[in-house]
Amino acid sequence: MPQFRIAPSILSADFACLGEEVRRVAQAGADWLHFDVMDNHYVPNLTFGAMVCRALAPHAVLPDGAPMPIDVHLMVQPVDVLAQAFAQAGAALISFHPEASAHPHRSVQAIRAAGCKAGLAFNPATPLDVLDWLIDEIDLILIMSVNPGFGGQAFIDSALRKIEQARRRIDASGRDIRLEVDGGIKAANIRRVADAGADTFVAGSAIFGQPDYANVIADMRAELEKK
Repeated sequence: MPQFRIAPSILSADFACLGEEVRRVAQAGADWLHFDVMDNHYVPNLTFGAMVCRALAPHAVLPDGAPMPIDVHLMVQPVDVLAQAFAQAGAALISFHPEASAHPHRSVQAIRAAGCKAGLAFNPATPLDVLDWLIDEIDLILIMSVNPGFGGQAFIDSALRKIEQARRRIDASGRDIRLEVDGGIKAANIRRVADAGADTFVAGSAIFGQPDYANVIADMRAELEKK
């Protein structure tokens, strides 16, 4: 099993002081910084664009001075233009929903050609069938455990079965592919999600809604270390 990654979602951060929020969470022990990009078209909400990513990238610095990888989840349609914009703005990983692209394979190729790792995201009721054709081209699979569009939702338990299915596909491929889960993740359920096969965890309100980010992340890591 790859090393676990915790990726706080700035969707739940204080938008009045985003730079400071990013610095705090980077110093609190998080691994990646997660951007939930919504367009009020593919999903019923509007968040932020590539300019915000570019502005926050200098603040995303890990305690050892290394850049904190920016993990962009595009809930947008169409995909390609915004994917290129985020690649140029400092993203390290870019995931999109295959049904939001007319040509998912081309979108994956374009993301990787831009120097980013590419991922596919799956809504709670979306099957994993497209992986039959694209698993050899991607670096990350993102399983949504809530319906996309809003933060603070409760975890959908049926996502555990999909995580298990995705893990089996990854293992069969023999490739180094991250399995990320987004939605309702907190210390109380992160071990169950890991047991299903996930190795990367997006958490929004569970982290940014608390007074001490480091304590929350430490609690999550303590749960992940349990057998």
